[in-house]
Amino acid sequence: QVQLVESGGGLVQAGGSMKLSCTASGSIFDISIMGWYRRAPGKQRELVAVHRTTDDTTTYADSVEGRFTISRTNANGTMYLLMNSLTPEDTAVYYCTANVKFQQNYWGQGTQVTVSS
Repeated sequence: QVQLVESGGGLVQAGGSMKLSCTASGSIFDISIMGWYRRAPGKQRELVAVHRTTDDTTTYADSVEGRFTISRTNANGTMYLLMNSLTPEDTAVYYCTANVKFQQNYWGQGTQVTVSS
């Protein structure tokens, strides 16, 4: 099993930056994929970015490409999401997720990011 805890959310002005953290514990060396999703008010949860441990590749949603950067510290299972040039459309609850052995998905509790105009 894997436990995920997000931190770093809050309120930021448009054009600003914010860095989210996700700390994984448990079977962190069995994690195949880690990533971030978000759910904006009134919308479905959507992919933000995912990183694959197997081939060290990252995929970003078109809406965040070039503005957001995902990084991981495999030694301790911590993942970060650096968000630059934030807009009000980025306002959402951001969730950390981990996939173990391409089978089981785990989710964090979510952290609120609010971007004011």
